[in-house]
Amino acid sequence: MAAAAVAVAAWSGVSTPAESSPPSPTTVAAEAPGYTVEDFNYPNADKVQQEKGIVLKRGDGHIVLAECGSESGLMDIWARYRNGDHICFRVTGNSGYLSLEIPAVYGITGAANQSADVTMTVDDETTHYNVPKGAITPVGENTDPDGRDHTLVEIRTSK
Repeated sequence: MAAAAVAVAAWSGVSTPAESSPPSPTTVAAEAPGYTVEDFNYPNADKVQQEKGIVLKRGDGHIVLAECGSESGLMDIWARYRNGDHICFRVTGNSGYLSLEIPAVYGITGAANQSADVTMTVDDETTHYNVPKGAITPVGENTDPDGRDHTLVEIRTSK
């Protein structure tokens, strides 16, 4: 009789204690993975500001801070407060953009492979300068009749 009960249970789909049940389904991920959104903020900007005294805001990655003298063809920025030291940028790609703040800039040497349009401010005035490839260009106080300190706020490069 017990054999008949097991046969009926098996036939009807009811499991007996001796049978194992199929494993329960498990959830692999509760939700889909998040998306990475590029905000174009300059990486490690806080560290750069602390170490070099310049503010790097946003860019497209084609104008990046570089160690001066590490390679030829860098863009050099000369600022009064740097005591003769300068700030260098590597310029890549067909065009580039960087929003920044470097106070008291008085000269720029253009990158070897790209010309630049730089924007500087003093008081409430904005001035644009064209910096040819590889050329030393006086900017800021060197071109201001009053010799005021200008802040470099934007660099745009193109081939």
